Amino acid sequence: MTKPRLFHVSEEAGIAQFDPRPPPSTDSGVRGDCVWAVDEDHLVNYLLPRDCPRITYGRGPETTDEDAARFLTDARRVVAFEAAWLERVLACPLRIYEFPTASFNVALADAGYWISREPVIPLEERVRANLVEALIEAGAEVRVLQDFWPLSDAVAASSLEFSIIRKRNAQPRL
Repeated sequence: MTKPRLFHVSEEAGIAQFDPRPPPSTDSGVRGDCVWAVDEDHLVNYLLPRDCPRITYGRGPETTDEDAARFLTDARRVVAFEAAWLERVLACPLRIYEFPTASFNVALADAGYWISREPVIPLEERVRANLVEALIEAGAEVRVLQDFWPLSDAVAASSLEFSIIRKRNAQPRL
């Protein structure tokens, strides 16, 4: 199997080496220290400040025509985040680190997550500002939400392929 291009997105500049550390969430099912990467197809999900709560979704193999008509436009992916984060999104430059793939193994294929148990020296660091533009260039429709929860609940109950990231940082339910 040919490995895809792998990336790590950070607000921190100049990381010369990524050392294995505990998984950020027990939900992943990954145990033990590792370096996390995301494949190129899922990179769009991470083009926001780290702690920004977001809902990302698109058509998957199980998506019904009804859900596609309800939630999707012509965009390949939708990335939605709270309006309370818009100022930070507009002001935040991100660093996109590309990784060599040799030491990585797939951890969660549907999410595009890969892990390495060894330290990783990035191949390249690129700075990306204007994150809304970056999302659009990556093929996403960007939605800015006044209330995170109705869309989050609806997408989670749908047949869409989705990821809800940093939900714990969303404004409380109204």
